Amino acid sequence: MRKHILLPTDFSDNAWIAALYAFKLYEAVPCTFYFLHSSIIKGSTRSSMSSKLTRVVTENAKNGLAQVKQKAEQHYANANHQFETILSSYDLRDSLESIIKKQKIDLVIMGTKGATKAEEIVFGSNTVHIIQSVKQCPVLAIPDEYEFKQPEKIAFPTDFSRSYGDELQPLKDMAALYNSKIEIVHINKDHDISEAQDYNLDQLKVALKDYSPNFHSMPSEGSKERGITHFIEKFDINMLVMINYPHSFIDSFMKEPIIKKIGFKSSIPFLVIPG
Repeated sequence: MRKHILLPTDFSDNAWIAALYAFKLYEAVPCTFYFLHSSIIKGSTRSSMSSKLTRVVTENAKNGLAQVKQKAEQHYANANHQFETILSSYDLRDSLESIIKKQKIDLVIMGTKGATKAEEIVFGSNTVHIIQSVKQCPVLAIPDEYEFKQPEKIAFPTDFSRSYGDELQPLKDMAALYNSKIEIVHINKDHDISEAQDYNLDQLKVALKDYSPNFHSMPSEGSKERGITHFIEKFDINMLVMINYPHSFIDSFMKEPIIKKIGFKSSIPFLVIPG
């Protein structure tokens, strides 16, 4: 079945690196990739922009989209892949929901940061907002200057506080692409888990039985952010997957308008599944 992948772009290097990751990740899969750009100037509204400025901004955006599409077709030609462009006249954050619905998007893939590339920032404000607001499909954030590696090991942190159902499907689909190992990690402050947690653990084993997951329990060394970073480094993890449900770790982690490095380093692709 053909995949429909949305690639938001501000024409930055990081946006292109995210696109390259997408092409390589789904190299053997029939895909239509949609390059999406918003022509709105930050802090401006359509009514406050002169008609001449509007035309210039729109024309530049059309040219930029045409160039990235041409670059993809010329240098990354693949019989499985098609490339399309979408120019939005609305703010990117406001247009995503309708575009995802209209194009039947399966996954959004974007850079963790935009053109600013501020060293102290893990996730730019656009990425944070999209992770928080997109509920129809997963979002895969690719770190700045990341070079593609097959996701041979996928980490899935959980506290076993809830049972999972259909929301596990994107994790299964990602693991199936490269026969990846799923590494379940419980970063806990207590050595024992409750009866409810134990039940949810058993349910997770059943749900992922076809994927032979490994289970790890790591003591919390300070913050959960540091615990996850330590696990990624220790086990040579290639992708981090989390489910973003209300009051989850990632939900609280993403509350800040711009996420800064507080023990967590976005060193690998980060798949966020809406809960």
